[in-house]
This record gives sequence, C-alpha cells and structure tokens, in this order.
Amino acid sequence: MPFAVGMKTFYSPVHLRHAPKQEFEGGRMQPAVEIPERAERVRAEIEARKLGPLLTPGEFGNEPLLRIHDPAFVIFLSEAHGAWTRRYGKDAPDAIPSAWPSRGLREQRSGDIESRLGSYAFDTATPITKGTWEAARTGVNTALSAAQALMQGERAAFALARPPGHHASADVFGGYCYLNNIAVAAQFLRDAGMRPAILDVDYHHGNGTQSIFYRRDDVLFVSIHADPSFAYPHFLGFADERGEDAGEGATLNLPLPRLTQWPAYAMAMDTGFERLRTFGADVLLVSLGLDTFEADPISRFKLKSEDYLRMGEKIASLKLPTLFVFEGGYNIEKLGEITANVLEGFEAK
Repeated sequence: MPFAVGMKTFYSPVHLRHAPKQEFEGGRMQPAVEIPERAERVRAEIEARKLGPLLTPGEFGNEPLLRIHDPAFVIFLSEAHGAWTRRYGKDAPDAIPSAWPSRGLREQRSGDIESRLGSYAFDTATPITKGTWEAARTGVNTALSAAQALMQGERAAFALARPPGHHASADVFGGYCYLNNIAVAAQFLRDAGMRPAILDVDYHHGNGTQSIFYRRDDVLFVSIHADPSFAYPHFLGFADERGEDAGEGATLNLPLPRLTQWPAYAMAMDTGFERLRTFGADVLLVSLGLDTFEADPISRFKLKSEDYLRMGEKIASLKLPTLFVFEGGYNIEKLGEITANVLEGFEAK
C-alpha cells in the first residue's frame, strides 16, 4: 500500500506466534487479554490512516539484548517451553509457575522447569507458549530497528512490538512481558553516544524498566501510572522511589488515583516534562501503553479517545527525536484508534 511520507512503523508478523489462551489472575483461570489481535488492530489502523510506511525489522544479534538482560535468563526463556513440554507432554497447557522462592526460600535457577519458572517469574498472568521466545526476541529487534531509524535522522518511529516489555527486568519476567524492548533500545542509543530519557505512559508502572536503570544517572525514567497502592504491579512505582547511588534523582514516579481524567493526567505530564528538560535528554523513548483508556477492561483511568491526540501533541512539544514502543492496552475495539491518535497528534505538531 503506498504511503505519504510519515512516521515509520516497524512491525513483524512473528508476534502472532505468541498466542496465550489463558492466564491465572484474580484467583481464577480466565481468557488471556494480551492477545495477537491487539497489534493487528493497531497495524490495520495505521494502514487505514496512511500514517507512514510499515517496515520489517532488521536483525541485531544478541549483543544489544545482553547489554540489558542476564545471559542465564535469556537462555532460560529460549529453552523454557521445550523443557515444559518434555516434562508434561506436547499437549500440555501453557507454562505457568506454581510456586515461588518467597522469603526464607532459595531460588533454583538451575533446577527443573518448575523451579526455574518460579525463580524467573513474578506472576501467574504471563504464560510461556510455543512461540513466546520467537515473538519476544523479534520484539526486541523491532524496537532496535526503530531506534536505529532515529540514529539515521528520523524525527520519530514506532515499534509495534508484541509482547510488551516494560514489566520485564534484567532477569525476571511478568506482567505479559518477557524481554524489555524499550530498555534494550535505550541502551542501544546510549551506546551510540546519546542521552536517553524514557517516558512511560502505561496505566501500570514500568517496574522492569525502573529496576534496570535505578542505579544509573545516564538514562532518565519518568513514569505516569496508577498508584501501586491499588494497581498492578503493587510493589513498585511509589513516589518516594527516586533512584539509588549514582541514579539518585534519575527516576521520577507520578502515581495517580483511580478514575483520573485528562486534566489531571496532563498536569502529571507537565511535571514529568520539567524533569525531562532539566535532565538534558537528546532522545525520548515512550513506553506507549494505551490502557489508560476509559473503557479498558482491566484498568481504571478515564482518558477519552480524543485525549490521545492531545497526548501526542504534548509529547511533540518536547521537540526531541522520539521512539514510541507499544506496551499495554486491552480494549480491542478501540485500541487501534487510540494508538493511532497518539501518533497522529505527534505528527501534527
């Protein structure tokens, strides 16, 4: 399909191979919400609006990935489904941990598949399927391809990567996330001599991204999210978390109450932008979660469709090369529309 010149979107159909059927959450097994149709709806809307070319990501090898993730963790993810099916059979359900080494127990990262799952996972909502590793690995290449486009002079690029990444830390997966796409891209840009700042606008705090950069002063992390006193991930994302050691002050959390609407959300963005400016970033990476939408099935904010146009406009006002990386958002009917609204609002400025 021909496009006018516009924002480049990097996308791969390999994400379709990660197709979890169920997750264990809220005390019961229920249908998965992080499903392939999420990215397909966004892709279709980008094509329908002719926002820019849809490009296949390149290959970057393991070096950028291993700048962020522990090598043993990467090996585990690549082997987990095979180990699971060898133990429980090829018709076994998706791999979900059944026990964790909480206080007083020992991690067993070299044990059987059950102990390894429990040692590397932090929830029961993030199953490992037959295609999870390929999809997650390709998601990293998608984010790196978009980052490379910025390095080559693009004003902005969109990594339509799936599964999402911002809950994955250096050696832990959860929250539908396995590899941290935006963290790998930020490190890639940092290694190229740039000074990255990450703005996370997902409803849920990007605990994995924060953990990766928490003791560093060369990558700023700003997150606007639902207060973890009532929202996932529950144990990280509070306002008093500001970084440690060299990273003191390079983390800014802006937790917001239930039912937050655009005026309060926009004020939080302005607060975050002040910190972005003082940090002196020369490139911006946006964890683009769309689960702040008023009709999202698992979240409790009240942003409307038109508010995402405003969000894109506000991000553009920073006048920085900007990499958007797809994260959450689970209202299938509106997800394509609100995602494209952000990109369109950005491009309009």
